[in-house]
Parts: sequence; structure tokens; C-alpha cells
Amino acid sequence: MTKKRKRQDDFQKVKLKVGKKKPRLENATVTNFKTKTIHLPDQLKEDGTLPTNNRKLSIKDLLSQMHHYNAGVKQSALLGLKDLLSQYPFIIDAHLSNILSEVTAVFTDKDANVRLAAVQLLQFLAPKIRAEQISPFFPLALADGSSRVRESEGLQEQKENPHATSNSIFINWKEHANDQQHIQVYENGGSQPNVSSQFRLRYLVGGLGSVDEGLSSTENLKGFIEIIIPLLIECWIEAVPPQLAASVGNGIEREPLQVMQQVLNIISLLWKLSKQHDETHKLESWLRKNYLTDFKHHFMSNFPYALKEITKHRRKETNKSIKHCTILSNNVDHLLLNLTLSDIMVSLANASTLQKDSNWIEMIRKFVTETLEDGFRLNSKQLNRLLGVSWRLMQIQPNREAVESLIKAVYTLYQQRGLLLPVRTLLLKFFSKIYQKEELRSYRVRYRSKVLSRWLAGLPLQLAHLGSRNPELSTQLIDIIHTAAARANKELLKSLQVTALRIYDPQEGTMVVLPAESQQLLVQLVYFLPSLPADLLSRLSRCCIMGRLSSSLAAMLIGILHMRSSFSGWKSSVKDWLMSDVDYFSFLFSTLTGFSKEELTWLQSLRGVPHVIQTQLSPVLLYLTDLDQFLHHWDVTETVCHNLLVIPARSQSFDILQSAISKHLVGLTVIPDSTVGCVLGVICKLLDHTCVLSETLLPFLASCCYSLLYFLLTLEKGEAEHLRKRDKLWGVCVSILALLPRVLRLMLQSLRVSRAGPEELPVVGQLLRLLLQHAPLRTHMLTNAILVQQIIKNITTLKSGGVQEQWLTDLHYCFNVYITGHPQGPSMLSTVY
Repeated sequence: MTKKRKRQDDFQKVKLKVGKKKPRLENATVTNFKTKTIHLPDQLKEDGTLPTNNRKLSIKDLLSQMHHYNAGVKQSALLGLKDLLSQYPFIIDAHLSNILSEVTAVFTDKDANVRLAAVQLLQFLAPKIRAEQISPFFPLALADGSSRVRESEGLQEQKENPHATSNSIFINWKEHANDQQHIQVYENGGSQPNVSSQFRLRYLVGGLGSVDEGLSSTENLKGFIEIIIPLLIECWIEAVPPQLAASVGNGIEREPLQVMQQVLNIISLLWKLSKQHDETHKLESWLRKNYLTDFKHHFMSNFPYALKEITKHRRKETNKSIKHCTILSNNVDHLLLNLTLSDIMVSLANASTLQKDSNWIEMIRKFVTETLEDGFRLNSKQLNRLLGVSWRLMQIQPNREAVESLIKAVYTLYQQRGLLLPVRTLLLKFFSKIYQKEELRSYRVRYRSKVLSRWLAGLPLQLAHLGSRNPELSTQLIDIIHTAAARANKELLKSLQVTALRIYDPQEGTMVVLPAESQQLLVQLVYFLPSLPADLLSRLSRCCIMGRLSSSLAAMLIGILHMRSSFSGWKSSVKDWLMSDVDYFSFLFSTLTGFSKEELTWLQSLRGVPHVIQTQLSPVLLYLTDLDQFLHHWDVTETVCHNLLVIPARSQSFDILQSAISKHLVGLTVIPDSTVGCVLGVICKLLDHTCVLSETLLPFLASCCYSLLYFLLTLEKGEAEHLRKRDKLWGVCVSILALLPRVLRLMLQSLRVSRAGPEELPVVGQLLRLLLQHAPLRTHMLTNAILVQQIIKNITTLKSGGVQEQWLTDLHYCFNVYITGHPQGPSMLSTVY
């Protein structure tokens, strides 16, 4: 017999019974609770008598918060008070006494933010308070500040010496405010003077006053130092008490560090002032005798000092504990403090006291070396102090090993990239100073620093890389290189020789991109180069003719090269010359032409452009240069011509010149006008009775003369730029024709007027008339009278179809006057033939 299993449903239905109360549902809401309200009428009601700020705080509330133990509350109260007074300025007059008493009470608060807020509040109040309002409260502020300072000093004295009695100063503030009582302050906070002192506490009336004249003498300065140094040492001890000295290695907080920095700044200023009075080093000995022991005990005991910074809390996942991370930062504060302290200490030492001071000097030397080797973030102020300490250490310990280690550390910093200009400039001056000092030593005592030699050898390459990106720094590099080159430094000259092609590159080299003053020094450096190969001379020639150097600097460069050539007249063997004679003549001819071979080749493809003058009677076409380039080329040619003239063998120089002209210029179709003019001018000056002109050169010269004369005669008045070339080009043409009659005859023979166009015939007629009128050429024109007569006849034949023009009439007249001697008409020409 089976039992029926009882099944339990998910939702069981409750059976209701008549007369029974309905059961309460599980999710039913209780609605039988009671509520009560809270009324705060007094708290919400604003004080009708006193205004409030944005936080609903009145003047009484804010002043009461000044006594709160929390620094943040006090700072907030000061800021709120400033806000309240800015909204309701009339509160200042009513509550001035309470405001000043409470604000001055937080002047000496241990929290820097509270002190800063108090000062800012007083700065805000100062313009809003009249002088007669603040004068009754001045003694109050002064008494409060001085009493708090004395209280803190008294507590410190009692801790150190429980049996000590404090010296009190009686001040009658009423008399002091009326300037009837003077307060005398002595060293160590005492009421009795230990030495005679003329310094007293006083407030200035009617301006800042003048600088105290009491420090002008050595005795007064010593007296002031005796007063102030003990006070500064006490400030140092207060910033870093002895009980905290053990933890200094972990870093010092920012506020004590700032106090220490100010103490050292004052001492540093006093030391600088003492050097102005210390001509015999007596004051330096006095400072060392009186203060070196105290400085070593208080200042150097925990050297070097670091800054302690608190970072964000770092939470561990394991035990969820909080730890504060202490970071030794390369902040300006502690680094400048250590550098200032090092500068003060090394000024108290010298070479004679090295053994006594070896311990702390070694500490400073180690700190200086490490700072230099890791000194990428140094600014100019820090580096200036650091290099000053390094220089003093080299003087204190002048042995080779110690000096070399410091120079090596400085060179490590110098090699870093991205240094600021002031930093790089200080390093350059420091190395230059060391080099000059080393060179001033006698030859027996002098030693060559390997690091310094490496630094010097790297300067030319640095100059080539720097270029015009920093002209000021490039100028400093050039000055140092010039000084070392003048002293024949082998390492530098070797490096300069290797880098010369980059420095004297005519396109982007250092010499052509710097100002004229720096260019002059670089031109002078050419004199010191060990050798002058052909490729370097080619670049120097391009620098001269491209206009990147002024004509005076180009003349200086050409003169320097002449001095280093075999033609200078110096007595020396051939092996000692810097360049060969062939390279020297090649340089002079390249400079004479004024254009490179590539540029002349490019000009041959120019036709039908405004800058090219074409004529049917000459194979030479002129390329018109701009006026500046023309004048520069002309001035440089004057120097080249002078150097050719001073060569003893005139005939050999002329043969080399005409050979170069025949090889490189004869056969060209388009030639610059400045090149043609300069070549003709040099030939005129070099040619004498010993020179023999090449037959192949004469037709070229004749064509050049006609092309130049045709260009001059076709100039229009509007072409002012080219008109200024007229006198120079006309002069060389007339000179070459007068000096070489064969060139004149060849030019006349080339005037085949039948090939000339109608626009060129008047030019030929005008040319003949001018040649006939010119006195130096008249004799040569008479010699070629038949040839001239034939040319005139051909012109007359070509123009016989129309009315005779004025230019042709003038030509006939000049021919009759200067050739036949009878001023008759053109009909006489037929009887001559």
C-alpha cells in the first residue's frame, strides 16, 4: 500500500475564514509612522548689524578663526577677511584695531601659507588706510613681532642652557613712535655691546634712503661681519637643528632650505665685498682665521644638501599600507645652495693650506665633478657659480692630475647636445681661460692637457656645423680658433686643415654666411693653414668672386695667398711653400674671370634674351651683369692685377695669362661684360716690351673690343645701371686699341658692313667717327686710312638709295678733317680711290 507524496507548490493559497482577521502581507507598506520637523530660525537668520561674506561669516567669526590650531582654517580666515573687506570697506575703520592685532599675530606662524596670506592681506589694506590711522598701531605691530622673535629665541636658549638668564630690552613704544627713543641692537641679541658698532635699527622716512656708507672701509666691513655672521649661523642652526642633523641625508624640506640659501647669499655678498678691499689678502686670512672652523662645523658637516619632496601616497595592494616617498631632486634650491656654499668655502683656502683643508676640499671636488658630469639641466647662473668653484680648485691644487680631472668633467658637460646659448658661452670662456693660462707658462713648466687639446681639435668641426644658426657663438669659436692658430697649436691646425673645405665652401660655408667681422677673422685664418691644396684654392676663388665677401676682404684674402706663395720674396725652400705655382696662377685666373667653368658653359646656351647683346659683326656676344656684381668683379681684378705685376718674371706671367685665356675663353660665344673688361684691363697693365702676344689671341681681343664698343654705343639713357659701366669699359677698349695697333686693324677688318643690318650701320658709323676723334688712336687710324675709307665707302653705297642721314654726314666730315686734312664734302671720297 503506497503513501501519496505531499507536493509543495511555489505559490500557496491562504484560505480565508469567516470571522478571522485578514493576515498581513509580507510586502505591505507601513503607513502608521509619525514625522516631526526641525526649525532653525536663529541659525538661518543673518546678523543684521554685521555684514557677512560669501560664506555667511562676519568679521567676528573670521577673526576668531585666527586662533584655530589648523593652518588651513587660519589661511581660509585670512582669505575670507580679505574678501569681506573688499566688499564692505567701511568695516576697516570700525575694526582696524582688531584686524591689525589678529593679523600681526600670525606673522610668525609656522605655516608658510598662513604667513603669505597675512602679508597679502596687509598689502591689500595698506593703500586703504591713511597714515594718521596706522601710526597709533605701529608700535603694536612692532612689539608683537619682536616679542614673538624674542620668545622663540628664549625658548631655544633655555633648552640649550637652563641656567642662562635672558637679556631684556626695555622699549617705550610711545616714545619710539615719536622718534624720541632709539633702539640699539647688538650681536647675539644682547643688551650690551661686545664691540663698537654704528649699525642701529631704524625705519626710513620719505623714501628708501641711500646705501650705508659705513662699509666703504676695511675696518667697518670687519665690524659688520663680526656682527652679522653669528646671527646668520644662528639662523642656520634654527633651520637645521642639531637633533635633525641625523636625518639631513634624506633631504631637507623646502622652507628650511630657503632659509639656508638666504644665509649663504648674504655671506657670499660679504665675501665679494671683502675682495674689493683685500688687495694684500690680509682680509682673506682674517676671515679664514675667525670663521673657517665654524663654517666647517655647521655648514660642511652634512654637505651636500638635498631637497626633500613628498610625493603622492602610494598604496600597496598586499597590506594596503601607505608610505611616503622621499625624492632627491635636482631642484634649483639645493643645487644653488651647495654651489654657493662651495664658493664660500674655497675662497677661504689656498695652495699653502691644502693639507689642512684636504678633507672638506675633497668633498667639494667630488660634488663639483659629479655635478658637471650630470649637468644637463644646469642654467647659466648655476654653471657660472660651478665654473668659479672649479677654477678656484685648480688654483688651490694645481697639480696635473687634479686639474686634468676637473677639465675632463667640464668637457663631459661641454659634449652634451642641446645646451642653451648662455651655458655654451660660459663653457667656451672657461676653456679659453684655461688655454690662455697654460700658454702663459714658461716652456719648461708648461704641459699639454689631453682633454684641452681634444677640445681645441674639435672646435673647427663645431664651427662648420654651427654656421649661421648662432652667429654669436660662431664668433666666439672663431676667436678661440684664431688665438690657438696664431700660437701654432698643432692639434688645432691639423683639425682646421681637415675642416677647411667645409668652412670655406662658397655656397653654405661658415665664412660666407657670417657677418663681416667674423669673415675677416676667417680670412686671416688662411694664413695659418698648413697647406693650400688646389680644391681649397678653387673654393677660395669662388668666395672672392661670388660677392659673399666684400671687395676689401677679397683683396685681403688674395694678399694673404700671395704672402704664402713662392713669389712673396721670403727666403725659404720650395718644400716649405703652402701651394704650388701652378695652383697659385690657377687661383688668380679663376678670380680674374669672375665666373666658374660651369657658369660659363651654362651661358653658351643663352640666345635672344635681354641680358645678351647680339651683333652680326662680332662672334662674341656680351652677357650683361648687374651693376653690383660688375663693380665687385672690377675691384677684385685690381688686386689680382697687382699680384701679377709684383711677380718678378713679367714675361712668364703674361705667357701664363694669355695661355689660360686662349684655353678657357677663346672659342666661347657668350662672355660676361665684366670678364671681357677685366681681361682687357689686365692685358693692358701687364703688357710691356718683353711680352710677346700670341697670334691666336689677337682676333679674340678684336672681337671683344667691338662687342664692348657696340654695347656702349647702343646704351639708352633709361639704362642707368649700365651707364655707370661706360667709363670703365670705354677706357680699357681705347687702351688696348692704342697699345696694340694690330688689334685695331683686326677690328676694322671685321667690320664687313654688308653683313650688318640697317640698325647696326649707324652704330658702325658712330664708332668710326669716335675712333677718328680720339687723339691716342689718331695715328693708328691714319695708318689704316685706306681700310677706314673702304668701310665708309661701303656704308655710303648701302645708304645711297635714300636721303643721306646726319650721322653719315658727320662721319664724312670727320674723315676729311682727321684723315685727308681738308673738310670737304662726301664727293671727295670718289677721288681718293
